Amino acid sequence: MLVINPDECIDCGVCEPECPANAISADTDKKQDLTAWLKLNDEYSRVWPVVTKMRPHAPDAKDYDGEPHKLEKYFSKLPGTGD
Repeated sequence: MLVINPDECIDCGVCEPECPANAISADTDKKQDLTAWLKLNDEYSRVWPVVTKMRPHAPDAKDYDGEPHKLEKYFSKLPGTGD
């Protein structure tokens, strides 16, 4: 999983078609509530290292593609909640 720093994003949209899981949505997308994901991107982009080169996908990446409730399942501390 990668995150995008919202302060550095220039809203060009180039990343959306590049994501193999179609997991990137514009923050202006009104079809879904992206609040939790926007907070996650903001928080973790400040902590996780910046990606500087392309690497192969994790061998089990497809296993997680489309899995519901990933945020609650795999993050022990949800962004912005203090939990």
